[in-house]
Amino acid sequence: MYAADNKPSPCRYVPCSKYVNDLEEDVCEGLLIPPRSLPPKYFYDETGSHLFDRICDTPEYYPTRTESALLQTHAAELISHTSPEHILEFGSGSSRKTRHLLHACEQQNITCEYLPFDVCEDMLHQVHTRFTDDYDWLDVKPLVGDYTAGLDHLQPQPGKCLYLFLGSSIGNFSVSEAQSFIAEIRQCMKPGDCLLLGVDRVKAPHILHAAYNDAEGVTRAFNLNVLNVLNKKLSADFDSRLFRHEAIYNTDQQRVEMYLVSEQNHCVQLASLGECIKFEKDEKILTEVSHKYTRDEAETLLTQSGLHILRHIEPDNAWFSLVLAGL
Repeated sequence: MYAADNKPSPCRYVPCSKYVNDLEEDVCEGLLIPPRSLPPKYFYDETGSHLFDRICDTPEYYPTRTESALLQTHAAELISHTSPEHILEFGSGSSRKTRHLLHACEQQNITCEYLPFDVCEDMLHQVHTRFTDDYDWLDVKPLVGDYTAGLDHLQPQPGKCLYLFLGSSIGNFSVSEAQSFIAEIRQCMKPGDCLLLGVDRVKAPHILHAAYNDAEGVTRAFNLNVLNVLNKKLSADFDSRLFRHEAIYNTDQQRVEMYLVSEQNHCVQLASLGECIKFEKDEKILTEVSHKYTRDEAETLLTQSGLHILRHIEPDNAWFSLVLAGL
């Protein structure tokens, strides 16, 4: 595999260790028959990844700036406690918040390697270039793959490893899926390793509603972009003008639910599948869920896999948690 400038790609591919559906299978199982749904991983083509970065800068979207502030304030403490030789980050994206931890490493003369693990290779190339330029002491080794497809082929790190799962991405799993994923990470860990988990907390519904319905409409564009992904990969003819973005907080399930809602009766052709989807007016496609946790629930996610809570960091308003756990 080669990068766009014809240089060898810095990325290493992590093979799946368990079967996961491809896009065609997910569409056949989730989109063709009501109630319609798509997994959120298809948001993150290059356009979607950049749109998500813009979401993080909107005034309504508190999780990123809250987590970033916690990392900035407590990075030195976290790095001092973990002394990592390797930092491996699941769903790293643009790795913007990880800089706080790398700065703390630099201040404490801790040299380590950084392994961003993401499904979007284009974004990983950008991270590799930027971080290699910005930190001459840092060895950046990007990992391309779907971390939800099992971690059996994730090579063990010989020294202390700090695993990161930030951005409240754990909320995109169902509770049982979240439990299983933490257990998988636990199986990768050895004595001396730690996991730093970012968890969004239960809070007032109006705050959550605003966070996923920003006034600028960036989340709307992010949600609608998945239709462009389907058009490109399945030779489909979705017209984004015929759908609206909708995000609601389901109090009973403690989760935000994000939908694309059909504005009128219409049909969509999926040429590569030889299928036609007939949408009725106001029919919904569930594109993402984001579960919210109480403090105790966040800790239970980790302790039930045999991990011990080392630090639990939260702001004064208790809107977010950074939980550090180890064996």
